[in-house]
Amino acid sequence: MSEDLKGKIALITGANKGIGYEIARQLGSRGATVLVGSRDFGRGEEAANKLRLNDINAKAVQLDVVDQKTIDSTAEQIENEFGKLDILVNNAGILSDGDRLPPSQVDIQTLRHTYETNVFGVFAVTKALLPLLKKSTAGRIVNISSSLGSLTLNSDPNFEFAHFKLIAYNSSKTALNALTVLFAAELKDTPIKVNAADPGYTATDINQNQAHRTVQQGAIAAVKLATLPEDGSTGGFFDENGLVPW
Repeated sequence: MSEDLKGKIALITGANKGIGYEIARQLGSRGATVLVGSRDFGRGEEAANKLRLNDINAKAVQLDVVDQKTIDSTAEQIENEFGKLDILVNNAGILSDGDRLPPSQVDIQTLRHTYETNVFGVFAVTKALLPLLKKSTAGRIVNISSSLGSLTLNSDPNFEFAHFKLIAYNSSKTALNALTVLFAAELKDTPIKVNAADPGYTATDINQNQAHRTVQQGAIAAVKLATLPEDGSTGGFFDENGLVPW
């Protein structure tokens, strides 16, 4: 196991499966202590156990990004046990079945439900954990976004995924990108870097595992952004190949 992240503490939301789990695995394999955030503590503990079997220092934390009590208790737990947080990966996200209709036919409750997790949840978690990230010598915040949140690509009829016009999911990722820019601007004079990662069309439960990319591939951009050097970018939107247009 590499030790280039030894001493680093990383929290990944929605990390009991999919891309979140793989991000935790890759960061943990490089020596970081990974905190497996999961709404269901039992599932989070199962995931952490799998990681520990691979000699990764992993710990499950019950964290529901739409439940402020679990957010606050997670922040308190990290403060008490580690005194700081080096890496926050806001991975938890949803896509509702009701979002697969033409935009004009989507119920407003679908938008509210989607935004609660994909936007407000990210804001709440980031705000609560920012004091701990400020105690790191090199804090990193990575927001898992999507090319479907790119206004530039959504406006292009030749975009590979132009047929995915999911009004709640797509616009929530656009809003997430805005949070990324605004937090990065606030923190520009600190060591903290804030970026959005596009994992690409990755096979996960959100698409019934029908996508063509593996979770190993889907985690690449996020892990890069979570481990940026001191002169790395902030306030950007990246996939594994570079910048993604807003």
